[in-house]
Amino acid sequence: MTQDTTQQPLLSIQDLQVAYGGIHAVKGVSMDVYEKELVTLIGANGAGKTTTLKAVMGLLNPKKGDILFRGKSLKGMNTWDRVKSGLVMVPEGRGVFARMTIVENLQMGAFLHNDKAEFDRGVDYVFTTFPRLKERAHQLAGTMSGGEQQMLAMGRALMSQPKLLILDEPSMGLSPVLTETIFQVIDKVSQDGITVILVEQNANLALQAADRGYVMDSGNMIMTGDAEALRSDPRVQEAYLGA
Repeated sequence: MTQDTTQQPLLSIQDLQVAYGGIHAVKGVSMDVYEKELVTLIGANGAGKTTTLKAVMGLLNPKKGDILFRGKSLKGMNTWDRVKSGLVMVPEGRGVFARMTIVENLQMGAFLHNDKAEFDRGVDYVFTTFPRLKERAHQLAGTMSGGEQQMLAMGRALMSQPKLLILDEPSMGLSPVLTETIFQVIDKVSQDGITVILVEQNANLALQAADRGYVMDSGNMIMTGDAEALRSDPRVQEAYLGA
């Protein structure tokens, strides 16, 4: 989707700086995401991508700058309230509740919503999106494969009815076949109208999936533009696409 720049961004990161443990990890990053876009953030390990996402979710406190969601500053807002407002992240490493079943994990994702009919609709959507989860609905999450756990982590996030879904390295550790499956789901979620920010080690796949992209290096935003244009850029090809 081409963003409508006459509308205010759904998420606006403005001159964000984040430091922790003596490391200045993010050094004045700005980034806009418009409603119903799929935007990818690429860069080498240690570029500051995950740090930026954690600041958006309130897991790290910025040293400087602001983050606006739906036109409202998130300063002083805790992570719980950010999730309530529609900001939801699937973290790197998935973080499923290993001793709970798939259905129980989905219930945890819907903890903000008490309406049973709404919950049932959510489960139906997740099971339609991830048929494999439906087949294993009462299996303990800790006994599932890495790919199945990634599906569950994404399904749990979708149960919270996100306005903006943030995915941090969804294909990490997965086989090429499962990676393809995960990207098919990301495309479906985007087509269903959910705004997505995608951080992904496979920059080529990420840029193929996205509408627009941002490139980070050493805590700075160094490039931005249409995803296909970035994918064709010789600098991006050399640095991130193995060309």
